[in-house]
Amino acid sequence: MLSLVSLCAKEVVSDHSSSPGWLQWVPRELYRPLLEAAFASCRPLAVGELVQRWPERTLRVGGRRKQGQTAPNRLCIQALLLAVVRGLSDRCSLQILDLCGLQGDEGGMGDPMGGWSLTVALCTMVVQARAGAQRSQRKEGEWERKRFSALERDRDIKRERGQRKRGQELNGDETSNDREKIGSSGLVSEEDLSKGVRRRMEMRKKQEKAMTGSEGNKIETDEKEADNEVLVHVRADLFVNARSWERVRVALSTSGPLKLQCRYLRVEEISVSSIRTLLDLLPRRGLLGIDVRYSSLGVAGLAELLPLLSTFPALKSLRLHYCNLDFRRDHVGQEEALRDLSRGLTHLQELRRLSLTALRLPGQLRVLLSLPQPLEILELPYLSLSPADLAYLSCSHHASTLQQLDLSENRLDVNTLPSICRLLSQASSSLQHLSLSGCGLTDGLLGLLLPSLGGCWALKSLALALNPLCMTGLMDLVRMAVRMRSLRQLLYPNPLEDYQPGLPDLPSSAQLLDWPLDEATDINLTSSQLNRVLIDSGRSDLFLTCDLLNYDKDLVD
Repeated sequence: MLSLVSLCAKEVVSDHSSSPGWLQWVPRELYRPLLEAAFASCRPLAVGELVQRWPERTLRVGGRRKQGQTAPNRLCIQALLLAVVRGLSDRCSLQILDLCGLQGDEGGMGDPMGGWSLTVALCTMVVQARAGAQRSQRKEGEWERKRFSALERDRDIKRERGQRKRGQELNGDETSNDREKIGSSGLVSEEDLSKGVRRRMEMRKKQEKAMTGSEGNKIETDEKEADNEVLVHVRADLFVNARSWERVRVALSTSGPLKLQCRYLRVEEISVSSIRTLLDLLPRRGLLGIDVRYSSLGVAGLAELLPLLSTFPALKSLRLHYCNLDFRRDHVGQEEALRDLSRGLTHLQELRRLSLTALRLPGQLRVLLSLPQPLEILELPYLSLSPADLAYLSCSHHASTLQQLDLSENRLDVNTLPSICRLLSQASSSLQHLSLSGCGLTDGLLGLLLPSLGGCWALKSLALALNPLCMTGLMDLVRMAVRMRSLRQLLYPNPLEDYQPGLPDLPSSAQLLDWPLDEATDINLTSSQLNRVLIDSGRSDLFLTCDLLNYDKDLVD
């Protein structure tokens, strides 16, 4: 339910023609409700006028959205960015613009601005602000030259008048007095003219002092010097691919009134050298995570990037999706590259999240988890984990601190199940989100796993989609779930009885995903039976779903 302030703000921004009447009288504490109302009502003109006059040092737009809330409209975001550039010349109070989490899905409802489009728009804004500042500097320089020429002309005129006076006066004392007057008037003009020169000399001394500093602090010194001319720091999540890479590189290389900073960097389909260039240009403080997708890194390429990643002191998340490491022992130099990879990972001191998808490194989990600090989030889908990998994970120093664990699409059997049970026992007090979708769990395997699952008393969400369970196994799963008081979401698989005839005895997750459901079977009957278990147990706070595409574990947080 909207508050009275929100309702009034929505009414105020609805009529743009009345904005000249109320903008000059708005107290600073009402700017935020008015801006939120302008975003919600899609009023880009109101957004621009409010941002251009923003009365505070910091403006945060975006962040995590509530359920059902859409991302801001594309026109509103463009109006916001344009207003920031215009506000630079209006002496706006804004110093920090935080757009982290603002982007929506490309092509989503309400015409949101996706990550790629937002990144391109931000880079364009930075370059345009720099060009505007250069034009202003040229105008100021022209005005200074004209002022300097006028002062020089006045000084020449005064000097000529003084010389004529000295020729006319015969009294030595009067001549001396005239010289003192002329000299004093000339000194005043020179003092006025020397102010700009002194400022330039001071800046030059600072630069020389920075150059003579130690080489180890050179990067931080350069960043501090570059910040001297920055008026607004723009913080955002950046999405870079082959089409936007050059724009991002130019924007990060540009010094001017706007400085682009990155919280989470996502790169797709670009080379190792291009990723290195981006990392070299990013400010060292502030980068929390990097997400590399669909880039053929190789083990050597990843080992080459890790030393650069270790220079970001706040880096907490590393995600590698379909990066094709493809380790093969028969290739020359692969063993050495693997050792370099292990050494590089040991330098990521603050890493808390590691996500590795389809890297094709079976049997190398010990190397990939050679991190100094225990992880809180570990995602290993499609990794073809071997029994040795799972045995190591269950005994590693990460097991007892895990809050999120994703082992989807790693085939489990009677040989690997003891390691999974040991892992769940180690993480029973910390684990909040678990995904075992597509792991080949049958009724028998699930029965062996249920006691360990029930012992995870902190678990909030559990995903078991695309496992070949019959209705009997599914009912056992739900009966166990209702006894877990912390559990809020359960993603269950469609039982085998709901599929059309012809499935193999032990279907794979891909077969379960593609195989059609039997239209003759009442799908609602399954849902009704499961919901009856919820009602009988009084668990109205537990949400059951088989909708894999719309499942979101973050909704329970």
